Formats: sequence, structure tokens, C-alpha cells
Amino acid sequence: MKEQPTIAIIGLGYVGLPLAVAFAEKYKVIGFDINADRIAELNKAKDHTLEITTQQLEQVLNLQDDKGLIVTDNAEILKDASVYIVTVPTPTNKHNQPVLIPLEKASETVGKAMSTGDIVIYESTVYPGVTEEVCVPILERVSGMTFNKDFYAGYSPERINPGDKEHTVTKILKVTSGSTPEVAKYIDDLYASVITAGTHLAPSIKVAEAAKVIENSQRDINIAFVNELSKIFRLLDIDTQDVLEAAGTKWNFLKFTPGLVGGHCIGVDPYYLAQKAMEEGYNPEIILAGRRMNDGMGNYVAQEVVRLMIQKDCKVKNGKVLMLGITFKENCPDIRNSKVIDVITELEKYNLDVAIYDPWANVTEVSQEFGKSMISKTDALEGDYDAIVLAVAHAEFADLNLNELRNENSVVFDVKSFLDKTIIDGRL
Repeated sequence: MKEQPTIAIIGLGYVGLPLAVAFAEKYKVIGFDINADRIAELNKAKDHTLEITTQQLEQVLNLQDDKGLIVTDNAEILKDASVYIVTVPTPTNKHNQPVLIPLEKASETVGKAMSTGDIVIYESTVYPGVTEEVCVPILERVSGMTFNKDFYAGYSPERINPGDKEHTVTKILKVTSGSTPEVAKYIDDLYASVITAGTHLAPSIKVAEAAKVIENSQRDINIAFVNELSKIFRLLDIDTQDVLEAAGTKWNFLKFTPGLVGGHCIGVDPYYLAQKAMEEGYNPEIILAGRRMNDGMGNYVAQEVVRLMIQKDCKVKNGKVLMLGITFKENCPDIRNSKVIDVITELEKYNLDVAIYDPWANVTEVSQEFGKSMISKTDALEGDYDAIVLAVAHAEFADLNLNELRNENSVVFDVKSFLDKTIIDGRL
């Protein structure tokens, strides 16, 4: 275990790139990604995810003797590293089952590159046991080495919050773990050298894995609760936001708000924990109930919009709807697992023509991911919509004059409680 290691980051997305840049300020870092276009972009000091600025990239891409970053899709260069950190995606399939293929492929890549004494740390979200029961056997098989004799492992769950410029990677306390007490201490010290918020050394890899999945499962369940409240209060003709504001005056009331739950973490992680629980013979009722509630909110929003349109004698069949936002959260280009598409798909079942305007989303990515086209701001401002749905609270939407975009009977529905209450017809 080297005092001044060369660190390889496997996967340069929303998690890997910020981590690579942080480490590159003190260590030599090899950033690896199988996407050649991503490597070409980063070598020009550009990051389409907007997590890292051009200035930040330019500063670390100038590789020096003891620190700096190189980015590559050439796996051979990984052999120069002694610490490997895997930050690849861990999604779910259409049946909400964990997909470990990216993790397995990354483990094969690392196994081919590593040498005796090296350490492999995983940051990807997994259920308890994946590191030691799935990844380590792959490392052993490919490398021909023995775990905890020739190489070691650790787990340090990512806590990246896309689009958040306040809680950046170095400012979020980091949970760490290792496969032996000595390795655990080494990994903790390594992260502590760049994470200014500090670290928490977990007693085992499985504990660290479990901590990650319950962080987002807890949020998912709390949001599911307020989503259910929103449905109840709408039936009672009570404004949910008014209720939450009143209840929020109590010192220990948890301030969650209703909405669409998408993204790479909250909408995915609970399924990882649920899968492992079911493998052990336990049916996780609360976790899965929360998932069912949140996964159904897109359809619910669309049906509420249509209900309001019918009440106001709006044109439904072949009516025009403006969808404001398609990313999974505000002021961020990330469209992964966005539940706005569920609203759009359900509205289209009523033969509504849905136009999507999002100043943050990438047109090509939206087309590839959802098979949908977007309109420009100029086209959006042409107006005369039968319904306007604010799905994402991008700052740019605060400047839109919706009264100029709607017709006499149109409906404005605010998913995020972002708009002036006096101009909307409904909100969660």
C-alpha cells in the first residue's frame, strides 16, 4: 500500500468525474471510461453533465510528476495504478431488478490491470454483499490472485447530488470501509486527505453497502408518505402545501414535499435492498409500498390534469399541452430515470399533443432515452396551450408569463409548487 498511490477511477459520469478531479489535486489520477466520446469531451476540458467547470478540468488535466489527471479509454494504462475506484452505474431493469452487468464488466477490466498489493474500492450503489460475493470473485478469477492476500477491497458509497453546487464531493461526509482493518484504515485516510467534510469508517464492507441503500430508501418512503397525503388532501379539497407548511412549524416535523421521484438513486436504490431481502425470504412491505406509490405518481399527475381539463371544458382530444421540464430535478441536465416521461406517456393516451420545453436537457439524450423531441423557447412562447404542466422547477421557468401561453379555458398544473398560487388550477 503506497503512501502516494496512482488512483484509477473507473467510470467518469456524475460520480466518477468529480471524484477524479478531487483526487487529482493531490494524486496522480487515471480517469477511465469506455465511452470514447466522453473521453474526447473531457480532454477538451468540457463536461456536459455540468458537475465540473472547464476551469477545474484545465487545472487538473495538466499532469505533473505527483498529481493531475489523465482521461482515457485505453485499459492498458490502468496497469499504472495501485488503487482502483469503481464508479459505474447500477440501474434496474424493466422488472425493477438490479442490473449488475456494468459492475461486473468494470471488475473484469480492473482484474486484468491490477498487481499484487493493489486495492479495489467500489462506490456504485449495491445491496449488502455484492462487493465480496459478486465483485471479488471476478477480480480473483480474472487476475489469478487471492483476495486479502494478493489484493484487497473496500466500499465507499457515493453521495453525489447532481446539480448541487453547495454539497459537492469534498463537502459531503464520506463513509468508508475495507476488507481488513489495515486496508480499511488506509482507505479511510486516503479519502480523508481530499474530503474536507470528514469520513466515517464503517466496521465492515457490508455495513457500508447497507448504509447507502437505506439512505435513499428512507427518503423514498418519506416522499411516498407525502405523495399519499397529497392524494388524500386533493380529495378533501385541501391544499397539501398549506398543510405541510402548518405542520412544519413543529420542531421535529420532517419537511418532505410531494412530487415525481426519479433519478439515479432514490428511484432505484430501494429495489436493490428489496431484492436482497426477498432472496433471504423476507418480503419488504414498506419499502415496496413506497416504491409503488412513487412509481405511480406520473400517471396520477396526468390523470389529475385531464380531470381538471374536463372540469373547465378544455379541449382534451388533440389538445395541446406544454410540458415544462423533463430532467429528473431542477437546474440540472440529468434525465436518468426521470418520471416526467410517465406524465407525458399517460397524457398521450388521451390523444393530447405534448410539447416538451426544457432549457437544461440535451436534445439528443432526450431523443435517445425517451424517443421524444423537444421544442425551443421560441416555439414554447407561441402559446395557446390547453394545459401547461410545470414538472421541473428550473429557475428559468420563473420568468415565463404563463398567462400569455394559455388560452381562455386552459389548465395550469404545478407539480413542484413552484408557481404563483393565484395562476394555477392545481398542484400536488
